[in-house]
Amino acid sequence: MRKPAAYSINIHGRLTDLSRPLVMGILNITPDSFYAGSRKQSEEDIRQRVQEIREQGGSFIDIGAYSSRSGADDVSPHEEMERLKRGLSIIREEWEDAIVSVDTFRADVARQCVEQFGVEIINDISGGELDREMFRTVAQLGVPYILMHMQGTPQNMQQAPHYENITAEVMRYFAERINRLHELGAKDIILDPGFGFAKTLEHNYELLRHMEVLHEFGLPLLVGFSRKSMIYRLLGNTPQEALNGTTVLNTIALGMGAAILRVHDVRQAVEAIKITEACRQ
Repeated sequence: MRKPAAYSINIHGRLTDLSRPLVMGILNITPDSFYAGSRKQSEEDIRQRVQEIREQGGSFIDIGAYSSRSGADDVSPHEEMERLKRGLSIIREEWEDAIVSVDTFRADVARQCVEQFGVEIINDISGGELDREMFRTVAQLGVPYILMHMQGTPQNMQQAPHYENITAEVMRYFAERINRLHELGAKDIILDPGFGFAKTLEHNYELLRHMEVLHEFGLPLLVGFSRKSMIYRLLGNTPQEALNGTTVLNTIALGMGAAILRVHDVRQAVEAIKITEACRQ
């Protein structure tokens, strides 16, 4: 079992220690996310979800207003931002100290969230590919950036994903983008291998088997397996039945040095971290 690296990220001038893994709870304010149980649109549903994430031990809230499931409908920047404003207003009204990540690939949406609502982290599923201003925006804002691997768009990413060597190609993808970010002055970068994005079932598990090589970049790793098709297609069940498989994959990733678990089910992820940490004593 890999010992966690001494990673940290700077949030508003304060270092957040990632040497002990932390949990990022998902807050979807969309009507069409792949896991129906995660869809929160009413004001009361949003409040209850944020309270749940915090009470169960989540350290970050990842708010998203654009479904990134395969084949999802496109949403205009205006509609995405209007949804985010509703959710972020509720969070900031009741939980000023919450550390919030915004799940968006649009630079202008990211900027508005940071400047108007003090959002602390930008989580970009496209690795800067869907908005060429994203890297410059991240550097200017000076906030941590989650750099995820994906090919194509949410609308076409699963049509025919192909790799000669997925691990090597993901490594090259990250190396090129990390260099660009550093050249622009971005500092706090978190790597997300992008499980379930532009990858077949076999690609996902091959990448997971070799995930430890990503530590060569000296950056914290975030993993997002929660209730995804790499679980329920393998097991022949549904997203609603994929919690046990999610916990198994989270535990495997923790043993490989993952620093952040992005999940729907916060309590179970926190428990996986506690048990994994106990095994390292």
